[in-house]
Order: sequence, then structure tokens, then C-alpha cells
Amino acid sequence: MARSTAVRVPSTPAVATALHDAVLDWYALSARDLAWRRPTATPWGVLVSELMLQQTPVARVEPVWREWMRRWPGPADLAAEPPGEAVRAWGRLGYPRRALRLHACAVAVVDSYDGVVPADGDRLRDLPGVGAYTAAAVAAFAHGRRTVVLDTNVRRVLARLRGGAERPAGTGPSRSEHDTAARLLPADPPTAARWSVALMELGAVVCTARAPRCGDCPVSDHCAWLALGAPPGPREPATARTQAYAGNDRQCRGRLLAVLRETDGPVTEQVLHRAWDEPVQRSRSLAGLLADGLVEPVGHDAFALPGTAH
Repeated sequence: MARSTAVRVPSTPAVATALHDAVLDWYALSARDLAWRRPTATPWGVLVSELMLQQTPVARVEPVWREWMRRWPGPADLAAEPPGEAVRAWGRLGYPRRALRLHACAVAVVDSYDGVVPADGDRLRDLPGVGAYTAAAVAAFAHGRRTVVLDTNVRRVLARLRGGAERPAGTGPSRSEHDTAARLLPADPPTAARWSVALMELGAVVCTARAPRCGDCPVSDHCAWLALGAPPGPREPATARTQAYAGNDRQCRGRLLAVLRETDGPVTEQVLHRAWDEPVQRSRSLAGLLADGLVEPVGHDAFALPGTAH
């Protein structure tokens, strides 16, 4: 008879308390000192950080976040400026449509909530660019609400800790994952919020995807994946080969956008021609920037960041 590889992970109040204590103690000693996690961070600052951190490493986000918060410490400050200024300040963070979403978010907070970032998850999800994860993260990290926060790092930690799997199944959280996270959530709202960010940090720096440091994990004794011998999970499906950045449309768009960011006022088509000399690709990339609302035409032969032509 084949030996079963299933591991029964006890789920009792005592085990949950042990997990909470171990992870929270580890976080208190080992957490990275990130500006948006400090007690002085405002709900607006937390919201800005969450949108900036989408698909972008912390090291690239932090200096831009600091400058952004210096210039626009509250949503009303950003809402008072044209959206093109948000695109300009976004710099080279990538995926610049996020800058437009943040500007739209600031306008919505001012118009609908008197400039105060809401704490309720449903109201947060109504804001431009705010999905289920971001709404939960802002509710927890900015307002201390007791809510399940499931990002990629948390999903991976829980898949290993409770499910015995190397990685979570599927590209998005399942109902089962949500239920597992909810069962582990501490009852006290501030503690629950700290638990959520601690799990996220654990996944980011210890229980990583490719090289987990299990010897440094504060809950390795409770880990179902380790109890199974840390078996590799199923191979991930092959993905299409990523096109090299050099010379592709994304680089072309970036070059054109950089010229506009660095210029105060409209830029003629001739200047954009000098930024990228291949005419078909330049025309295609410029059309994409116009369609995305990142650039607007000025007259017949000039362009500017949205709302900045003067």
C-alpha cells in the first residue's frame, strides 16, 4: 500500500496562539523599516504605497513615495493638480497608468469622502484602481481593521504552513484560502492587522518563492510543507517568452513619455521624432499613450501630459 503524504495540521486555539506569538515576535525584531509602516504614516500614504507597490519592488518605490508624500501629503493636494503632474512625478516606476489611477483616486476621495480615505472595504473598492486586495490592505494597515489580507506572499506562507504545498494553486485567492486565513486571523482588530502585515513580511524576506530560508522561519515547527520534506510542487505552466525590453514598444513608450515628463509644456512632434527614430514603432507607441490617457494632443503637431498644456 502506498504511503499517504497527507499531513494533518492541528487547528486549535492553542496552535493559533502559538503561531500568532511566534510570527508577531519575529516581526517586532525583524521587520524592514518602511516609511509607510511607521505610526506617522497616514491612510493616504498607505494607499499611495499599495498602488505604487503593485508589480514594483520596495527599493524602487520608497524614494518615489517619499517625494510624492512631500509634494502631495493628502489627496486634496494631488486632486488640485492636473493628472499629468502625477504622471510626471511617477518617473520610472513603470506601468504609469497607475499614476492616473492614483490621481483619479484622490479626486474621488475629495469629492465623495471630504478628503478622508475611507476605512470600509466596500467604499475603498469603489475607488479607481482599488481592488479586493488593496481595499483589504488599506483597511487593515491604515485603519487597523480586522480583515483578511491575501497577497502573493501571504498566500505562499499559508499554502506551506497549513496546506503542505510549495505554492498556492491558481493565480488568485480561492474561497478555501480565504477561509484558512480567516480562521487564523486574531480576534483583536489591531493585532489582526499587525498579523497580516507580519505574514506578508515573512513571505517577502524568509518564506520566499525560490529560496526560502526555513532555518530562519519562526514557525518552521508548525509547517506542514516542511513536515512533508519540503517537496517541490507541480511545475508551473510554461509562459510565453518575455520580449526583450531593449527596442520594444514599452521602451519606445518610455522614451516618449520621458521627453514629455522632462518638458514643461507641449512638445512638438519633431522633438518626439528625435527621441525615437523608427517612425512606425514611434507612431504606434504614441497612439497607445494617447489611448491610455497618458498623453493628450495640443493643436495639430504637439503633445503634452494630460492637463498640463499652457
